Amino acid sequence: MTKMKWEEKDFDVFAIDGLEARMEALISTVRPKLEALGVHYAHYFSSVLGEEFHPHVAKHARRKVNPPKDTWVAWSTSNRGYKALPHFQIGLFGTKVFVILALVYELPGKEMMADRMLADTELFDGLPEDFIVSGDHMSPESSPVHADGGDEVISLLERLKTVKKAEFLVGRHIAREEAVNLSEDEFLACAEDTFNRLLPVYRTLTGRK
Repeated sequence: MTKMKWEEKDFDVFAIDGLEARMEALISTVRPKLEALGVHYAHYFSSVLGEEFHPHVAKHARRKVNPPKDTWVAWSTSNRGYKALPHFQIGLFGTKVFVILALVYELPGKEMMADRMLADTELFDGLPEDFIVSGDHMSPESSPVHADGGDEVISLLERLKTVKKAEFLVGRHIAREEAVNLSEDEFLACAEDTFNRLLPVYRTLTGRK
């Protein structure tokens, strides 16, 4: 059984030069863990949300020259894909693990979802201090969810309404140094706690409240 524990070699993949070499290392080192996480949390989401969720492990198939800077597994209610739906992710950059709920630019109906969250911003008030928000799934950069007294959340949601390519991500980032010191059980507990706290946000933006 594949262990779902992060190791230094998982992050070192992103320091390998060249698309082919990096993909070879990613497939052999990181992908088995993402696939195991995919199965593990597909059961979790299906159970707590009452409909079937499907895991989607990033394949990076469209890349022809530039090697990936991150990789992930996503969960959505479609077995065909996830980018056109609100979805949950676990993945990693070279510097951190991310455990998030994501609305990316391919998602239709973002305006209505943003309105639902803007009408219920107290959803974010109770999130832990270590939660983050971001407007770019391709960047490891983020802001604390409570930055500027919560104004950063409102700013990102307003942008989600008006800018076609806008995105909204919320969840936890775990620094590489911390992630490699977590046991498998500790990481799974942290990820599940993160997802549990994000469920009200997901229910609200999808109109499932």
